[in-house]
Amino acid sequence: MKNHIALYQPLMPANTGNISRTCAATNTALHLIHPLGFSTDDRMLKRAGLDYWHHVEIIEHQDLQAFLDYVGQRPLYLISKFAPQIVSDANLAENSQGEQFFLFGKETTGLPIELMEAHKEHCLRLPMNDQHVRSLNLSNTAAIVIYEALRQQNWAGLDRTHHYQETAKARELNW
Repeated sequence: MKNHIALYQPLMPANTGNISRTCAATNTALHLIHPLGFSTDDRMLKRAGLDYWHHVEIIEHQDLQAFLDYVGQRPLYLISKFAPQIVSDANLAENSQGEQFFLFGKETTGLPIELMEAHKEHCLRLPMNDQHVRSLNLSNTAAIVIYEALRQQNWAGLDRTHHYQETAKARELNW
């Protein structure tokens, strides 16, 4: 199963950099839908992504329609705090296409309402106490969503055991 994270017009390079690190750790493709609020050469983007940027499959799309054309008939999930269904209630383990996409909105305005109305049955959210918090951070939300999908997929393609290099710290901890 191939997972994809797509960011609709992201504004903050640190969020995109952090999401790129999550993508590198999870073998997830990253889609950037223009216009972006920063340059992909941005110093903050590289700082947040550290040296992981070159390990990420990054696909840029001119606009939302170009992205939707790319996705075609493959499963597309829209992630929004206004969605009726909770992420963990959706079956993210299997589909006939072998790929699925998780689309996240712009940090300030989210996803276009028309798009959400057209794909209501594929809108997902994370449960939260919205009486105290307006929204969760984009990079945190993306990490939670992709790890829920991977959990349902039995961690396909990921190491389930930790391989560490013996270091002074590891010896000190008796690992």
